[in-house]
Amino acid sequence: MTQHPSRAGLRLMHVHAHPDDESSKGAASTAMYVAQGVDVHVATCTGGERGSILNPKMDRPDILENITEIRRQEMERARDILGIRQDWLGFIDSGWPEGDPKPPLPEGCFALVPLEEAVAPLVRLIREFRPHVLTTYDERGGYPHPDHIKCHEISVEAFRAAADPDRYPELGEPWQVLKLYYHHSFNKARIQATHDAMIAHGLESPWAERLAEWKDEPEWEARVTTRVPCSDYFGVRDQALLAHATQIDPDGFWFAIPRELQAEVWPTEDFELVESKVASQLPEDDLFAGITDPQ
Repeated sequence: MTQHPSRAGLRLMHVHAHPDDESSKGAASTAMYVAQGVDVHVATCTGGERGSILNPKMDRPDILENITEIRRQEMERARDILGIRQDWLGFIDSGWPEGDPKPPLPEGCFALVPLEEAVAPLVRLIREFRPHVLTTYDERGGYPHPDHIKCHEISVEAFRAAADPDRYPELGEPWQVLKLYYHHSFNKARIQATHDAMIAHGLESPWAERLAEWKDEPEWEARVTTRVPCSDYFGVRDQALLAHATQIDPDGFWFAIPRELQAEVWPTEDFELVESKVASQLPEDDLFAGITDPQ
């Protein structure tokens, strides 16, 4: 992997809800930026303690009993594969509420922590790491998991608070992040294009059912501003995903589409530029577009 001399000194922070989110959203572009010399840091809001075991081979009593420690070990492996730094913000997974009506969230979980309190550890981390770019989820959380929505809320709030000398003065020198992005990995256009390519190649698509139920939202799709070409790193992304063995079924939909087909049909990871303190021309193909003199 060749180093990009121009990339040394650039810093990127991803804020994610659970261990495994850093590998399922934006991991190929993360690996690419790391290879180019960018310092990448992942802040993980919770330990994923209440995550279901989604890999049948790992659905065993001994795994369930030690799930907190196992998910930490999985995160360490993924971190090494991606070449990132990572910190736990220390909150407790809220779980996925099931039922109609949905049951109340468990006491003390991340989603119930007051915003002012939940923002503090992220503000501290931003001021320590001083990222030029911050990524997180959109206001729907990417999908409506309570922790993903809370992750969105604290990320947007910390983006502003970290730069304000009057807020959290005890948590370090203020730092202005230059660009804030939302992930848009699961946009319909990408899923549809992949599905169509699978059918055209005579292969069974894992997306047929999902697409049949997917409501068209052209204004939502139009929010993508930035497509980062990173297909050379889809293999690294897949290895990082597999490191999260309790969450990722190697025989499941994540790996149902041949990598070569993914690279041909949709070679980018997609983002929405939400706020920027620098001038950059849209559409972009780089999260650091417009950042010419990083401090």
